[in-house]
Amino acid sequence: MKKGKTLVQLVKYGIVGVMNTIVTIVVIFVCKAILGINPWVSNAIGYIAGVVNSFLWNKKWVFKSRNGYVAEAVKFLIGFLPCYLVQLAAVWLLTECTPLGDMTWTIGGFTFGGYGVATLIGMVVYTIANFLYNRYITFRKLSLKK
Repeated sequence: MKKGKTLVQLVKYGIVGVMNTIVTIVVIFVCKAILGINPWVSNAIGYIAGVVNSFLWNKKWVFKSRNGYVAEAVKFLIGFLPCYLVQLAAVWLLTECTPLGDMTWTIGGFTFGGYGVATLIGMVVYTIANFLYNRYITFRKLSLKK
């Protein structure tokens, strides 16, 4: 892959990542803060919404894959699980094993908790792991050479 094409791909992946972050955070917030759903269940629901968004945008726009939907969706979901578990472990460790879990900040009338900060850090961990998996496994170009 040419250097310029790789850079464009990384920028597009970053844009999709921002969209996924927004979708995921909004869904987690709505589930946890408005609907009163358990934070860990809210986290899972948020990531499910993000993964659907991510698959569609990455397949068509970032990696421009023409491979079959089913095979790539299966690979994408298989890759989602370990990346999600790494993220979940990071969030859990930060909230349960460090003082971050008990911290809160009030900025401009909004209160932010340690769980929210840990969730954002976990998203960074997830994004890096997921990009590498998808670039090299899910959406890699199939070679026609024998």
